[in-house]
Amino acid sequence: MEQTVTITPKFQVHIPKKIREKTGFLTHGPVIMRADGGKIVIEKRKTKSILDLAGIIKPKGKTKQIDLDTIRDYIDYSDL
Repeated sequence: MEQTVTITPKFQVHIPKKIREKTGFLTHGPVIMRADGGKIVIEKRKTKSILDLAGIIKPKGKTKQIDLDTIRDYIDYSDL
């Protein structure tokens, strides 16, 4: 599949919907980009570490807010 797109003055490129669907780019986020001769190759970024998943799960319902001014009151210092 081939389509002509425009590079903006800020060097941004819109990836057409048909190409995104065919290649599996269904969500936004980080990718791997590399130069291969005279071509630019964009690949999905694979999850390499548990740290890459940080923040994707949000708690349901109410969460208890801790005042940052009193956060030391919640820390157990007895084992230090």
